Amino acid sequence: MEQKSGMQMIPLDTINGFPVRPGFYLENGAMALPGGVNFTVFSHNATAVWLLLFRRAECDPYAVLPFPESYRIGNVYSMIVFGLDIAEFEYAYCVDGPYDPKKGLIFDRQKILLDPYARAVAGQSVWGQKAACDCAYRARVVSNDFDWGKFRQPGLDMKDMIIYELHVRGFTRHASSGVKYPGTFDGLKEKIPYLKRLGINAVELMPIFEFDEMRDARVVDGRKLLDYWGYNPVSFFAPNTSYASRKEDNREGEELKHLIRALNENGIEVILDVVFNHTAEGNEQGPFFSFKGFDNNIYYMLTPDGQYYNFSGCGNTLNCSHPIVQRMIMDCLRYWVTEYRVDGFRFDLATILGRNEDGSPMSKPPLLQALAFDPVLGATKLIAEAWDAGGLYQVGSFPAWNRWSEWNGKYRDDLRAFLKGDAGKAQAALNRIMGSRDLYDPAYRGETASVNFITCHDGFTLKDLYSYNVKHNEGNGWNNTDGENNNLSWNCGAEGETSDIQVLSLREKLIRNAFAVLMCSRGTPMFLAGDEFGNTQYGNNNTYCQDNEISWLDWSLQKENAKLFDFFCYMIRFRKEHPVLRGKTAPSSCGFPDMSTHGRTPWKHEFHWDDRMIAVLFDGKREEGGGDDIVYLAVNANWETEYPKLPELPRGYIWLQAVDTGREGCYYEEYRDMPRAEGNLTMQPRSVAVCIGARPEEMSNISE
Repeated sequence: MEQKSGMQMIPLDTINGFPVRPGFYLENGAMALPGGVNFTVFSHNATAVWLLLFRRAECDPYAVLPFPESYRIGNVYSMIVFGLDIAEFEYAYCVDGPYDPKKGLIFDRQKILLDPYARAVAGQSVWGQKAACDCAYRARVVSNDFDWGKFRQPGLDMKDMIIYELHVRGFTRHASSGVKYPGTFDGLKEKIPYLKRLGINAVELMPIFEFDEMRDARVVDGRKLLDYWGYNPVSFFAPNTSYASRKEDNREGEELKHLIRALNENGIEVILDVVFNHTAEGNEQGPFFSFKGFDNNIYYMLTPDGQYYNFSGCGNTLNCSHPIVQRMIMDCLRYWVTEYRVDGFRFDLATILGRNEDGSPMSKPPLLQALAFDPVLGATKLIAEAWDAGGLYQVGSFPAWNRWSEWNGKYRDDLRAFLKGDAGKAQAALNRIMGSRDLYDPAYRGETASVNFITCHDGFTLKDLYSYNVKHNEGNGWNNTDGENNNLSWNCGAEGETSDIQVLSLREKLIRNAFAVLMCSRGTPMFLAGDEFGNTQYGNNNTYCQDNEISWLDWSLQKENAKLFDFFCYMIRFRKEHPVLRGKTAPSSCGFPDMSTHGRTPWKHEFHWDDRMIAVLFDGKREEGGGDDIVYLAVNANWETEYPKLPELPRGYIWLQAVDTGREGCYYEEYRDMPRAEGNLTMQPRSVAVCIGARPEEMSNISE
């Protein structure tokens, strides 16, 4: 904090032996200053606030400093304490105020409270271990002097992104990962060459805000279960210190910053999965460590009798319609964008951010609108999970201001159903492949509203999608009652592990089919880490508590399933080489529509209940002044061979086949080696074909 010219900060008072003065009221949290530390905190209903200072690993404070009434402006308390060394203390607060539970007022001056703006949480740095002193959360002051230099973020267009969802710990925790620092930010950084080889250009990190994995620790069938996923945030501004490979006392977040810079330098953007719909404080029976003690009836949505609404399914719901909560969320996101250079956010259960205080959905939620137009977030990707545990489903109708994108849950469900051969899904599948314009009108939502996915952390892996008819979550300890029941999966004739060659071959073909369609669909594709080499969770579709081999990626499968991995790399490269798959381009010289539907015969526009063979033709230019870009995607979800007729190309053009998952081993080569696809295609049962149309003289340049 800069001081005015000629001014020197000097103590004005002494409190319990500490020299102090009023602080900087607009700087929330704790901030190191020359000669002292500024502490600022606010509460709407509090009557008194105390600052507590702790020695490291000690449960009792060595100093308690009440904020004088004169150190309060409005509802903000701010104090500079001189002579503090940030390396020698941790801090927390006590807050007093009225107690009237039916009005949501539950102030308790005996509770030790974590600063809502804490930049680091103490005692959480060793994964799977409780702090040596099992007491309340405390915060640390962080030195934010990381030098980004001339760093520039990739600035990818949403339509050009290929998102790879991963769990920081699970990605490299398995011994087969071969990294020096397994399960950490540095471990992920060691895998950047792998990510580049795969071809993805964005990683979506499951929650990395500070959470307590020991929150609901228990043992089931001899296996220790933890809060592994991290969807119960303790602190929104603090990175999870147990994901760092070494202690970073008072420099928490540096390893994460090095990771983000390294990913960005290699052309890979970073999207954080953020949870602003609830906190780890839970309901009336839950812990009391932060927001409950500062302003329970402001931070949480409460019923008329003071109970917690539970639209999150996790005990409480953040009151995102309140200006105080909105400001905190805005401050938090700006912090992650400016201090960590994060490229985007995926908002867990984002419909909660648009609920009113009584739980009803708002037509123009102020928080969502503010995020859409915030200058600091102007280049930041905003992705909504457009549903919540309270039954509000807004896929296609999420308030967007032509700014928000959505996880397209209908893409997942419609493609899963069609690809396994369900009847009545042909038209829906075509709509999804063509960018879901029935859901996202480009005039109002732009061309980048849909984030397409078939698998994500929540549900089956792609291998398990075609290995299990039903979930197998017995290991979670809830008698298999948790997790989604409607998975739209198919075991291909045998439940789970099998040695049946025909079943295994069919499963692999269906995996390839799904990924080929995903890479040839309009919208931003996303897939789950490990799908590229057939990772399995053994039928568990809700691994939120499984910090073990069920969730960790087994990297030995990359070698075992090398051909599958190569196919994923090929399809990612294919998408990058064909701009018409990513969005509308200038018209080609053929004069075809931008997108058109086809079936057994070309130019088919009406599809019936029993149609299981569909095709989409994408047409346009590669670039201004470049050659034509014509891609034909055909999907045969039937269990019989189909012989679709290809659309006739203008004179001088030929069809070349780029993908045929029906060939043994899944035939694919570089384009110049493709056989010509004249007249009719022969599509084996349950297969996908991709053809490109071009002039022969252009082909030598396509794959170079």
